[in-house]
Amino acid sequence: MPRFAANLSMMFTEAPFIERFALAKRAGFDAVEFLFPYAHPVAELKAVLDQTGIRVVLHNLPAGNWDAGDRGMACDPARVAEFKDGVGLGIEYAKGLASPNLHCMAGKAPAGVDRARLHETFVSNLRYAAAETKKAGLGLLIEPINTYDIPGYFINYSREGLAILDEVGADNLKLQYDIYHMQRMEGELAATMAKHLARIGHIQLADNPGRNEPGTGEINYPFLFAHLDKIGYQGWIGCEYKPAGNTEAGLGWYEAARKAGR
Repeated sequence: MPRFAANLSMMFTEAPFIERFALAKRAGFDAVEFLFPYAHPVAELKAVLDQTGIRVVLHNLPAGNWDAGDRGMACDPARVAEFKDGVGLGIEYAKGLASPNLHCMAGKAPAGVDRARLHETFVSNLRYAAAETKKAGLGLLIEPINTYDIPGYFINYSREGLAILDEVGADNLKLQYDIYHMQRMEGELAATMAKHLARIGHIQLADNPGRNEPGTGEINYPFLFAHLDKIGYQGWIGCEYKPAGNTEAGLGWYEAARKAGR
């Protein structure tokens, strides 16, 4: 059975962030992921992990000013120093929280900059981040994101992400495969995950349309969960969806998946 991690940036948002860990544990999750931990000291978050017995499996590197529209900066030639500072901070938090992976958001392509230069900057920054995370014993992830939710995001297709992995050439850099994003951009979900399984370090889910919980849209999640078992996926699946209503009331899909795995 796949292992599921609650995404605390999307789920249980009726409660303050620091209280969502306990809510996830009460709902049956043993692991969580989230976008950014940086508003809270490492010690505060570590205490919550110790109290709840829950583990962190993923969070993002700093991605700029989120409220102002930043979605990462790794492709931006004007922000290389800021990016490198963020790598250090991200590693500090990942080590403090015992999170095995960090996600590096490519960012939106800044206007007026040649795409070749953006590509060169992204690859260079990833080589730096991969080297630094490897020293710390961490994995690094990049994620193609659909053009509807984040217009202008620098990588949008699986093939683009995989080509970047090839060019960077770091053995701790892998693909974060988001089923929702890739359904919107390319489909071929089962075949893509099977073909590139060894290069996928983390999977995320949401249904489409709406980005709500599994079972609310067109994606056949019972099939995909069984498929991931069949092909031998050993990683975590992050539940990065917006609950259609109350988070706990919408967890019927999770209970069904757990029963199917017994």
